[in-house]
Amino acid sequence: MARFIFITGGVVSSLGKGLMAASLAALLQARGYRVRIRKFDPYLNVDPGTMSPYQHGEVYVTDDGAETDLDLGHYERFTGVASRQSDNVTSGRIYQQIITRERKGDYLGATVQVIPHVTDAIKEFAQAETDDLDFVLCEIGGTVGDIESLPFIEAIRQLRNDLGRGQSVSIHVTLVPYIAAAGELKTKPTQHSVRELAALGVQPDVLVCRCEQPLPASDRAKIALFCNVRKEAVIPALDAKSIYAVPMQYHAEGLDAEVLRAFDIEPGEAPDLSQWADIVDRLTNPEGEVTVGVVGKYVGLQDAYKSLNEALVHGGIANRVKVNIEWIDAELFEAEDSDVAAKLEPLHAILVPGAFGERGAEGKIASVRFAREREIPYFGICFGMQMACIEGARDLAGIAKASSTEFGPTEEPVVGMITEWMTTAGIEKREAGGDMGGTMRLGAYDAKLDGNSVVASIYGGTDISERHRHRYEVNTTYREALEKGGLVFSGMSPDGMLPEIVERPDHPWFVGVQFHPELKSKPFDPHPLFASFIEAAVRQSRLV
Repeated sequence: MARFIFITGGVVSSLGKGLMAASLAALLQARGYRVRIRKFDPYLNVDPGTMSPYQHGEVYVTDDGAETDLDLGHYERFTGVASRQSDNVTSGRIYQQIITRERKGDYLGATVQVIPHVTDAIKEFAQAETDDLDFVLCEIGGTVGDIESLPFIEAIRQLRNDLGRGQSVSIHVTLVPYIAAAGELKTKPTQHSVRELAALGVQPDVLVCRCEQPLPASDRAKIALFCNVRKEAVIPALDAKSIYAVPMQYHAEGLDAEVLRAFDIEPGEAPDLSQWADIVDRLTNPEGEVTVGVVGKYVGLQDAYKSLNEALVHGGIANRVKVNIEWIDAELFEAEDSDVAAKLEPLHAILVPGAFGERGAEGKIASVRFAREREIPYFGICFGMQMACIEGARDLAGIAKASSTEFGPTEEPVVGMITEWMTTAGIEKREAGGDMGGTMRLGAYDAKLDGNSVVASIYGGTDISERHRHRYEVNTTYREALEKGGLVFSGMSPDGMLPEIVERPDHPWFVGVQFHPELKSKPFDPHPLFASFIEAAVRQSRLV
């Protein structure tokens, strides 16, 4: 029977609950346990798929096609365990399910209430598909005291009783602020947060205290006394130079051992953290550095490209170099007096990521043109591949009006809305004007690569599976014209209908992919495309 670890946060948001959960799971995994992490989000959206990246950061897509919270990316990068749709649930999805059942008459005249119907649904999600696991870590979004999180707190209170003694542990992540004027850390916010959580029926077993200064033994003892936990269960969490140093940092503070003791499990020998030590060594002792320009649309918030940022770091780990990322707003290149060369000339590589809508599209096309003409390594992801095809059509295939139907009616729809595609369950169909949420080509799909292509040599094979999230596709009607211009379609869907990869074999490194390879990259297993892209950037840096 799986044991449950419930993770809550208090005082303020953005304390790193997700990173703590991922690090703890990695530590338990290093001790030989089977783990899975889940995220419960209190907002009323069914999923984050229709939310602006500025509102919620990136949307992380799973193999089975779920649009989920970006914390699931942390979970997967740290554990290597592929996330599933059942690993992320929102209040909106729970209420949608309950209301659908109520309309069908499943409750047969009962009054539908938060308790027991909503809390029962939350407990069902928490316990689904857990038979083969040792530990299930459940992170509750938001902070204690939020109105919308109350049903989740109540659900874990009930579930702790349902599971019985020794089957669950509660971890509370709080802030211990440093008051510079007083020159001391303040424990009172933590005390109040724990008191509020305990008033809701959940007494924490372990406290993780985010702080900017080392937490003195006297303060740990004070927190333990007033929060009713062991002194050893008060775990300091200071800022780390890299998120990949966090598992070792938490282990040094005794987090994994203390959690096991809370389950009455003897910790035993220390876990093997050699792979994390190697990753940190490569990050802290690089043998060079490169600068990659990301020409994007949401560069004002780096969480909008969280997985992309990390995948570039992983590419640096693979090549033992530091990757400096320069975030460039694509709209800067759309003004008549813009100097594209001045901004892009110093870069060792250029990447255009995924996006939606026309804003910034011309700036991205200008970036593609610059990378192609100056022979700078170029990586186009999703929208970035589509812009590479439009640039190739306009500048090399003589199709001056090449565009995308995403931007409005066009005479030359080099990119158009995908209306149907084949899945394992049969043909999926979409119509313009339909629902926006959950209606894209989502999740993992297979692709076949040309055996003589650049990408086949990078992958080391011709059969791949990658995760998608898009509503538009490159129109194969233009394939012949584009290939005459040197842009080769080197990867297609197994039925040969949908373009997956384009490349320029005569270019030092020019690859566009319709999928999102960043979603499958991990620090201990960098995605081959990112490893190769950064390798090309290293070569470019030696030419500059």
